[in-house]
Amino acid sequence: MTGFEIAGASAADMKLIRDWADEEGWNPGDSDRFAFAVADPEGFLVGRLDGEPVACISAVRYGGGFGFIGFYIARPAVRGQGYGIRLWHAGMERLDGRLVGLDGVVDQQDNYRKSGFRSAWNNFRYEGVPQGEDDRAVEIVDAATLPFGRLAAYDRRFFPAARDAFLSAWTGLPGRTALAAVRDGRIEGLGVIRPSSAAHRIGPLYAATPAVAAALLRRLARHAPDGLVSVDVPDANPTAGALFERLGLAPAFETARMYTGPTPDLALTELFGVTSLELG
Repeated sequence: MTGFEIAGASAADMKLIRDWADEEGWNPGDSDRFAFAVADPEGFLVGRLDGEPVACISAVRYGGGFGFIGFYIARPAVRGQGYGIRLWHAGMERLDGRLVGLDGVVDQQDNYRKSGFRSAWNNFRYEGVPQGEDDRAVEIVDAATLPFGRLAAYDRRFFPAARDAFLSAWTGLPGRTALAAVRDGRIEGLGVIRPSSAAHRIGPLYAATPAVAAALLRRLARHAPDGLVSVDVPDANPTAGALFERLGLAPAFETARMYTGPTPDLALTELFGVTSLELG
């Protein structure tokens, strides 16, 4: 493996990583990398062979005790030569001592189990144009009009660590729309839609009830060309998959949320769409 080096990703590398993920069929958001860099600027690693980028991984630290692995890609021409596993070890070393999560594609799940990960739930990516009429009983507002501290506190119900800087960028980047459902001054739902190469991606999608989730989904879909959207839906919420099917969306892609330790205590019955398969 002469000439193989691992280093932190540059801004140009971040765009390259996004393009590689797109080629894998993962359909990342067009501007996701800007929020990712805010979450942990040193959390993205690139492996270069004789100076050429050939592999990548993200190993993002949250707070003092949680981390998330994503973007684990070796380019087709170098697969099976050991470069990917060297990056894997570098990423896991960066998260040593933390509870680590990831969303693993089906082909890699056995390998992740060998590295100590255990499945917590499956995510099914549902795609389509939401059907039905808006529920006018659900009040939906621009999330930017709410105090950010309240949004961040609400997000903490669905994620194992504080991620305020990431959430601020994720909800506020140009071209995105973030909507919240409110009732009697309380936040009862949050959804973000962002442009992607294929169907516009929605995530997160939090909601107190299926009716709130449906209302947010339909309203967010207005910001997508032809209303076509995709959402990564956890089967840990027993009502979520059935709701999306009733709304006319169909499963198109599958991953597993996996952790190296106990599954965090999250409000899973109100989680209708995960934020990002790359950063949790």
